[in-house]
Amino acid sequence: MRSEVELLHGMLTIASPSAREGVLARFVARAAEALGMACTVDEVGNVLATTGTGAGPTVLMLGHLDTVDDPLPVRLAGARLYGRGAVDAKGPLAAMLLAAAARKDFPGTLVVAGAVEEETPGSRGAMHLRATMTKPDAVLIGEPSGWSGIVLGYKGKLDLAYRVRRPATHPTNPIEKASEAAAAFWADAVAAIGPEASHTAFDRPAATLYSISGDLAEASLTLSIRLPPRFDTEALLSRLSTVVRGGELIVVNSVTAVRSRRGDPVVRALSAGIRRAGGQPRHILKSATSDMNTVAEVWDVPMAAYGPGDSHLDHAADEHIVIDDFLRGIAVLTSAIDDLVDLATLPLPLPLHTLVGKP
Repeated sequence: MRSEVELLHGMLTIASPSAREGVLARFVARAAEALGMACTVDEVGNVLATTGTGAGPTVLMLGHLDTVDDPLPVRLAGARLYGRGAVDAKGPLAAMLLAAAARKDFPGTLVVAGAVEEETPGSRGAMHLRATMTKPDAVLIGEPSGWSGIVLGYKGKLDLAYRVRRPATHPTNPIEKASEAAAAFWADAVAAIGPEASHTAFDRPAATLYSISGDLAEASLTLSIRLPPRFDTEALLSRLSTVVRGGELIVVNSVTAVRSRRGDPVVRALSAGIRRAGGQPRHILKSATSDMNTVAEVWDVPMAAYGPGDSHLDHAADEHIVIDDFLRGIAVLTSAIDDLVDLATLPLPLPLHTLVGKP
């Protein structure tokens, strides 16, 4: 087994569901040090591996340590490596770590961060980094895009919780029961979003009912609304407040959409790396969210998301990465780093990702 694959294999053997990433964090820290990088684990559990000469731009390569809490056996089967996180997103994180370690002479600073709790609404690790780190000159987000794909943007997200109570009563009483109120609220929420809702169109909102439970006296539900650029979140919340039927509506989390332009320096660097590796760059817009949404809210810098792995396998029962794609991803990232050496002198396009969340 190649050393690069051994690193990812080792990461996959360590279960790291959200809020339980400590063992993996220590493993990654030791691996980074073995690769010749300086490494620390911060107060919330993020791993920060650093290299470079320090004289030029700072490039943050931000991945995440956590996975969904659904373990999978780790196995190498021919050209594929199976395990929870192979795609989302230990594969991209391992690729970033190996690419940065191959460029210790980078005339600037390369920081590879493995963040905690990306799979949770609060994105605790990325929130801590954006609050404590000096703003970098560029950000690469480690998420699966396929080795020849580049994610330019993600929809925003509004996570909501709804609770309602009603007096205990007989089922035949014609008054509205708590369970009926919750079901009606979900229907009203879907109607408030509008008939053009779509999870496949980047410029349209869409809702998902995560959970609903209750009885005649008490009921609750949680829902997530994916938000396109320039969506008026406050107007939606105002509409929803009129259909709560005496219940309580709680905003659990809210992040705006993010989108970079094709002329963004990070996008250009990744595109050049893909071409050098023999591929044709594909530009992708996703209906999901990532830590790119979180850091773009405060860092107005070039950024894009990239990582080997098929995102259709995120959280899947057969999650796996094709080894050749993983190795190509390392090569693409290594090449992209070279093209970011002169980041401070490159002409920057209008930073679209600072505008897309505003109505």
